[in-house]
Amino acid sequence: MSRIRTLAELVRAPAALTVLGDTVAGASAGKSRLTGRKLLLPLASASFYWAGMALNDWADRELDAVERPERPIPSGRISADQALATGGALTLAGLGLAALGGGKQALKVAVPLAGAVWAYDTVLKPTPAGPLGMAVCRALDVLLGAGGNTRAAAPAAAAIGVHTLGVTALSTGEVHGASPNTAKAALVTSSAATALAVSGPANTGWHRLASLTAGSGYAGFVGRAQAAAVADPSAKVVRNATKTGIHGMVPLQAAIAARGSIVGAALVATALPIARKLSKKVSPT
Repeated sequence: MSRIRTLAELVRAPAALTVLGDTVAGASAGKSRLTGRKLLLPLASASFYWAGMALNDWADRELDAVERPERPIPSGRISADQALATGGALTLAGLGLAALGGGKQALKVAVPLAGAVWAYDTVLKPTPAGPLGMAVCRALDVLLGAGGNTRAAAPAAAAIGVHTLGVTALSTGEVHGASPNTAKAALVTSSAATALAVSGPANTGWHRLASLTAGSGYAGFVGRAQAAAVADPSAKVVRNATKTGIHGMVPLQAAIAARGSIVGAALVATALPIARKLSKKVSPT
């Protein structure tokens, strides 16, 4: 059991619940139904997310030895080589699931997505381009579910990408605190993400109302935490805002999905209370 818990901590296992809705949102925006084998695409997303978390800890192992010694690698519960191997295996799993779920069409997105994940963790993360690199990862993940209809799903991908950009930039202050300007920028990106998520075509007025409801929930949930970080950009408040931003992916995905499927949006939304409860056992950051 201790081995399983260590792996769960390494890949931030429960946080993958916040990525399952990416392909659902992409499918809704791209008018591609997630049925049959396509239901494997959200699992591909989870595999890529877990791969990224393992690679993150592998790349940060020396820094974590100073700043976060409780993490699996610096604490000695797993070796750096094992973490790297885990990241590689999960990447291959993501590619395999994408191929099974969406064929060549899905692989056209999954291959650059895998490359973007590795590029972010091994090269881009400590640079000014880090937040943009992570935003590209999540935008591609949305397009993975679009069934090749990239143009129609582009605003949805942009909404998730813009949100990710702000959360990732703010997360750089989790240990030492952030600047108020960074927190303000995150708040701006959340506003932009809300606008992108609820705009665009909706099947009916009820679909529009459901989208606006989820979008308002997202804006309030994430906005309050980021506004608190603007007022007090200390490490503790920034960590809370980052955690809230990660969980905030779910209502944002639901707002996008609701324009095409209220049932799909409701299913996505169920991930939030589960993710929040499990985050008390395994931190998503």
